[in-house]
This record gives sequence, structure tokens and C-alpha cells, in this order.
Amino acid sequence: MDPETLLDRARDTLDDAYVPYSEYPVGAALETADGSVFVGCNIENANYSNALHAEEVAVAEAIKQGHTEFAQLAVVSAREDGVTPCGMCRQTLAEFAAESLPVYCGEGEAYAEYTLGELLPNSINRGMLE
Repeated sequence: MDPETLLDRARDTLDDAYVPYSEYPVGAALETADGSVFVGCNIENANYSNALHAEEVAVAEAIKQGHTEFAQLAVVSAREDGVTPCGMCRQTLAEFAAESLPVYCGEGEAYAEYTLGELLPNSINRGMLE
């Protein structure tokens, strides 16, 4: 799937976000190795530390369906401010994706492209725990 289409899929989730506290909707679309796409939006909680991030929701949806190999990710915010995955989401992605995973971060009609390794160098990984 081309990056623009994946970003559009992420944008389609913004209206589903539950953000009564921050009023900062985020959407994510995750394409798996077989071409399936899973989307997520952020879901806030009055206890901010219990909020679910859009990327985590997309990863959870993929894993629930048996997908653990990811091809690319798109992340957007309603503010079109070039949002990138937070550190926690980056580490969650690193559990399943290679450092070369393309991550597209939308800003209006434009987007920035990173790799997961650029966003999270020297991540904690399974090899460190063996």
C-alpha cells in the first residue's frame, strides 16, 4: 500500500478517538506483512496513565488476529502537527518490527518518513533478555 493511502486510513479513525481531556485525536494505521491493515485511535481516561495510544490499539488489533510481522505504520493527529509515536509506542513496535519499519507521520497532505530505528535507536529487544 502506498504511504498516502495508509495515512488516509489513519485519518479515517480520528473521528473515533475518545479525547475529552486533551482534545488531541490521534489515528494510526498498521499494515502487516501480508497486506492486512489494522487501525487504531487514542482512547483517554481520567487517569492519564491509563490512556490507550492509537498505535498500541492498532498493534493490539493486529496481534488479536494473529499478525506479528509489520510492514509499515502511519500516524496522524487532528492538529496536523507532525505527530510521531511516543517512546512507549516506539518500544511496543520494536517488539514486533524491524528497525527498518517505515513510519509515516502525517501533517496535512504532507508527511514525514522515518524508520523505527531512527525514532528509537538502541531499543530494548528480545536478544538482550537471552
